[in-house]
Amino acid sequence: MPSRGFRYLSICIYMPCMCVLNSPHPLHFHSQARRGMPQTVCPAAGTMFTPSGFNPHLASTCSEADPVIEDEGGPQEARGPGACLAEGPPITSASLDTLIQHLVPTTDYYPEKAYVFTFLLSARLFISPPELLARLCETCIKQQQLDQMRKFGPKILQLLTEWTETFPTDFREEKMVGLFKDIIHRIAPCDEAYWKTLSQVLQTLNQKLAAIAQGEECIVKVNASSVSSISDKLVAFKTKSPPIQKEMLSICNDPYTLAQQLTYIELEHLSHIGPEEFVQAFVQKDKLDSTQPCFSEQKKKTTNLEAYVRWFNRLCYLVATEICMPAKKKQRAQVIEFFIDVARECFNIGNFNSLMAIISGMNMSPVSRLKKTWGKAKTAKFFILEHQMDPTGNFYNYRTALRGAAHRSQTANSNREKIVIPFFSLLIKDIYFLNEGCANRLPNGHVHFAKFVELARQVGEFMTWKQMECPFETDRSILHYLHTAPIFSEDGLYLASYESESPENQVEKDRWKALR
Repeated sequence: MPSRGFRYLSICIYMPCMCVLNSPHPLHFHSQARRGMPQTVCPAAGTMFTPSGFNPHLASTCSEADPVIEDEGGPQEARGPGACLAEGPPITSASLDTLIQHLVPTTDYYPEKAYVFTFLLSARLFISPPELLARLCETCIKQQQLDQMRKFGPKILQLLTEWTETFPTDFREEKMVGLFKDIIHRIAPCDEAYWKTLSQVLQTLNQKLAAIAQGEECIVKVNASSVSSISDKLVAFKTKSPPIQKEMLSICNDPYTLAQQLTYIELEHLSHIGPEEFVQAFVQKDKLDSTQPCFSEQKKKTTNLEAYVRWFNRLCYLVATEICMPAKKKQRAQVIEFFIDVARECFNIGNFNSLMAIISGMNMSPVSRLKKTWGKAKTAKFFILEHQMDPTGNFYNYRTALRGAAHRSQTANSNREKIVIPFFSLLIKDIYFLNEGCANRLPNGHVHFAKFVELARQVGEFMTWKQMECPFETDRSILHYLHTAPIFSEDGLYLASYESESPENQVEKDRWKALR
């Protein structure tokens, strides 16, 4: 049976209503798991356990622990374009106008790519994307009046290209599209080649938006089928006809194949998550920020992020259901051993999210209490995996393994060795505590830019990993089962567990009586 030291592993339940955090805790954890969950603080960049330097576009990091550069006049503004990520002292704070000034290119200057990503990611907390694009449009008008558009055009075109490639959902609004076309009409007449380039940018943007919309439609369908498959009572399975009542081992009995299909689902989910969702998930009114929120509740979209966390929870419950469902002890032991092997294959692939979901499912109380079943199973490999994902030391072992996977990805020749899928709930938790521990603005009203450099580093690493295309062939029957197979609710799991192995104490007997 699972080791006691690992019993408090949390199963993250991230409800849609939690995408805007009004409570002090960003995640709901399994009721038995909350007490022992280690807490994260906002550490200095040097003490962050995430793989530093993995994203080639982010040259360095800043954190709240970095001192604010001051002179006699107070906190120092940016000394030069992109200074926070290039040469010279890092920008730790600056006014919003100054930061915007460093974003906007001129005839002889273009901002560092890392600066562009960092600012576009975080600026939505202070200025809406349409307002920011309107500022760019104003600059175009000024350059046009100065007859500098031929020199300025290529650079504003490059900035728009980076913006549409990295944050395509910003351009879902009609106002954004209108401003974008306005800029196009000002730039394009300067050079015939601009028309072709701009039309390609617009075409690529439309393709991205269409893919995002299609992905969201799929999420709705999958979520609907997943919700309808949850069962509270054991009788729900007993009343199903034999063709519908299947088990995982009848669909797939090869651990490596199942690990590959899980990896496909993980990468599919990751591909739909935009970097802006990490910021929008934790938007709240900053006590030191006198401005109004930059977007309404309706625009705080974290659809893909929420769907991914729901997938994690579904996999946890699916594993627990598959173990509790068989009537015979020997069959349950076989299912446990099978999922241990699947978890090991996920670890080898670099799929830490599925690995953690499987371990979490096996550590749920209805499963872990099956002492006779665990006694029949070979669990040596399971304890090794538990050790790798042990929460001790703020998941130190896992973070070390993640660094190793990231390094392997950088040097790999095979696409199969380039896969890095982090334990997503922990990534969200890290970002949440970074956000909670560091103010968005300093008392003098300056933007706390060092915080957003660290945020961009963490999100930037994730963006690099999510771009990986799955190298494995898909098996539609397995994928369909993973998405739609009936699963027990928590009460259903307890009921199935008590049916398999009778209650051992009065608490369990009382619960069993209440469930029957």
